[in-house]
Amino acid sequence: MTTTAATEQTTTMARIDFARQAPQVFRAVIGLDAAARAGLDPALVELVQIRSSQLNHCAYCLHMHTTDARRAGESEERLHMTAVWREARHFFTEKEQAALALTEAVTLIADAGVPDGVYERAAAHFEEAELAQLIALILTINTWNRIALATGKVAGTDDRA
Repeated sequence: MTTTAATEQTTTMARIDFARQAPQVFRAVIGLDAAARAGLDPALVELVQIRSSQLNHCAYCLHMHTTDARRAGESEERLHMTAVWREARHFFTEKEQAALALTEAVTLIADAGVPDGVYERAAAHFEEAELAQLIALILTINTWNRIALATGKVAGTDDRA
């Protein structure tokens, strides 16, 4: 089987319940998530989580965060345009664009690191403490994406309760 064929297979094997099998780690990630969000605009938080989840192909987290964003009053237009924000800049503020660019750079860090221009753009829109929070948020959603993907979480089965 080729690598491509292996990645296209549907998960049929039951996978671990991460929260149950690694409860201390799970609680630590929840704590990190709460700490990372502190002081950030909730709408921006959802946009960052949506963009990272798109890049990581995490349907579980993408469904969860688009649902949360809708409940918080986010427009359908902005949700649909998040994947193509560069071509739809007029839907997003300069600050949101800077955050989305940083989200892409950090999420895809192996591709080119975080270019100076991307970092400088974010630093121009976020005070240092807020920028640190934003970076922590990006790290956290990438962690959640990897947990969801590694454990075969199914989109639409939000189990945060």
